[in-house]
Amino acid sequence: MFKCSTLKLFPCIALAFLLAVFSVRGNVLAYESFNLNSNQDILIEDFESEDYGEWQVEGEAFGSGPAQGALPGQMEVGGFRGDRLANSYHGGDDSKGTLTSAKFEVKRPYISFLIGGGGYEGETCINLLSGGEVVRTAEGTNTQSGGSEQLMWDSWNVKKLHGKMVQIQIVDSRTGGWGHINIDHIIQSTKARRVVHDKQREFEFSSKYLNFPVKNGAAKRWISLFIDGEKVREFDIEIAPEDPDFWVYLDVSEFAGKTGTLQIDRCSTDWEMGFDAVYQADSFPGQDNLYQEKRRPQFHFTSRRGWMNDTNGMVYHDGKYHLFYQHNPYGWKWGNMTWGHAVSTDLLHWDEWGDAIHPDQMGTIFSGSAVVDHNNTSGFQTGSGEPLVAFYTSAGNNGQWSRGEPFTQSAAYSYDGGRSFTKYEGNPIIGEIAGGTRDPKVFWHDPTNKWVMVLWIKEDIFSLFTSDDLKNWQRRSDIPGFFECPEMFELPVDGDPARSKWVVYGGSGDYKLGDFNGTEFAAETEKIKYEYGNCFYASQTFNNVPKSDGRRIQMGWGRGIKMTDMPFNQMILFPVRLTLHSTDDGVRMFANPVREIANLHNQHWRSSEKLVRPGENPLSDISGELFHIKAVIEPRGADKIEFIIRDTAVSYDSSAQQLSCNGKSAPADLENGKLTLELLVDRMSIEIFAQNGRIYMPMGVDLTGGPKSLGFSSEGGNAFIESLDVYSLNSIWLSE
Repeated sequence: MFKCSTLKLFPCIALAFLLAVFSVRGNVLAYESFNLNSNQDILIEDFESEDYGEWQVEGEAFGSGPAQGALPGQMEVGGFRGDRLANSYHGGDDSKGTLTSAKFEVKRPYISFLIGGGGYEGETCINLLSGGEVVRTAEGTNTQSGGSEQLMWDSWNVKKLHGKMVQIQIVDSRTGGWGHINIDHIIQSTKARRVVHDKQREFEFSSKYLNFPVKNGAAKRWISLFIDGEKVREFDIEIAPEDPDFWVYLDVSEFAGKTGTLQIDRCSTDWEMGFDAVYQADSFPGQDNLYQEKRRPQFHFTSRRGWMNDTNGMVYHDGKYHLFYQHNPYGWKWGNMTWGHAVSTDLLHWDEWGDAIHPDQMGTIFSGSAVVDHNNTSGFQTGSGEPLVAFYTSAGNNGQWSRGEPFTQSAAYSYDGGRSFTKYEGNPIIGEIAGGTRDPKVFWHDPTNKWVMVLWIKEDIFSLFTSDDLKNWQRRSDIPGFFECPEMFELPVDGDPARSKWVVYGGSGDYKLGDFNGTEFAAETEKIKYEYGNCFYASQTFNNVPKSDGRRIQMGWGRGIKMTDMPFNQMILFPVRLTLHSTDDGVRMFANPVREIANLHNQHWRSSEKLVRPGENPLSDISGELFHIKAVIEPRGADKIEFIIRDTAVSYDSSAQQLSCNGKSAPADLENGKLTLELLVDRMSIEIFAQNGRIYMPMGVDLTGGPKSLGFSSEGGNAFIESLDVYSLNSIWLSE
């Protein structure tokens, strides 16, 4: 130890200078004249300068200098230190390049770095070069769609290279998805700050759930569950290194009494929670507050946990409406596509039965449909019960388990009313046709006594297939003009079965009308716009609705309705009844909320035969969260009439005869001088129906922060209310 006095200040300064640790820019080698603390990290590069200094840059991928986070078109990048990092997304995923350091001496047993981006060995990677040869390498973390740009620590053991002169080379030689690499804070250290590969934990399953902590934006990791050495589950998850945003669960009740091995592909030695925090229990964190969360819709279906999108497999069977849906049980974002499952006896109250069909070695489980095989044409029936048969896309190459597999079409069947499904051992029932072919919609065609499948093939092509047994399918014809999520059914015009027409539509809901002979669809119209809102997509209608009911009931995905800060995301739109009616423009499809909505009615306010002058608000005494509003209004002298729903306006421009809400608009011609409106108001949406269902405008809007007031106003003149009924609604979750 050295001590300095005032008289000895100069010698001490000189000695300190001689003992100092020098580094040249941090991007050249760091070296020591003398080392007082051999445990101190040596910074190789932190990429905090505007350019790369002495690093050699080749190609376009890394730009002229380090990036300040995400680049144009890139997802948010997290986990790097300081303000900058090496990011090869300059120009997008199609650019290529390398970044090579000056030589430096290995002086510590480990070289550690933060890494993210593409997980392609030798293509999106960081290499350690000795004598020009690669002696150590590491790649990023992502190969599939989705993923995270979060950087994580990794380390190389370089003890055997001590004293040698080496270089760092960062490589991007890949194009296409995840064709880039992110690197930051490269250091020499005495401690491995590393990712542990394929760490395992064993569980003797005695409880219902395995609970996992989730942190939005954390690096996605792959989890696998093995039973008796066989993989039974695989999923990626933004597992929380610390302080989770929420918890998700894996239902392991079917493995009760067995021992399972849980494995994570990578986990960090620096994590405070993460993989080691996974535990089993008969409940999951947050269960006590289930369905009471701030942004939980109160009469629209949402899953308990995780992301949801397309409606799937909608079928009525044995007194229950079965709603399957695309589900990521393990995160707030899209991924891990699994068929979630809920049932209802009244189209209002939904009982979530849990996930029905899980990813496997053929792929994740993309959208599809379900039928009741009344006549056991499939031969799946073994007892007295009619089998439910589900059809889905095995979406290969969407996980490690199915890497390299194509998209094919598969089937699964249930003997117990949908409680469990068995995958058909002869899958796939339709092999690869084109990249991404998906979304089989199957129904029974009575005139030809055959099953029919509509399948999206590629670009704007649907194809029609037929089958006698649900296993063997023959391609018959094509229907141009539609993209993914096919639907096809027959409806009477104006209630007359003798004038029925077939309806075909895709993900957007825009439809064609025509004739179908069992093998070919003959379109009689161009594509007709179906809806005018901001959140409708990927809808389906229920198969097998009893003839005594006779309705064609549709439910769609409320796309883009983000449930911020919630442990769930997205919702399903309220069920509507579809009908065909003659109009001045020809036959058109109408949508109206199903009649069951009346079963949620609570308080009722009614106004009729009332003149409303500018400045008046006949709804000023009403407040609440959930409403069903029905109105027949004559604008008369008013330039604009407007409902104000908790600060969100639903407006009608009389001169333009146009209905508007939050930047979306729809033509709505008055009928006999009248506007008919029906509004369904939930916490996260306003679904608008005009002119008795001719106009359908589902709007996703977060109403949770505004006042709970209602308003109606007339501008520029008086409006006349022929009838106005406002019903407050009960929550469908009150009994939970």
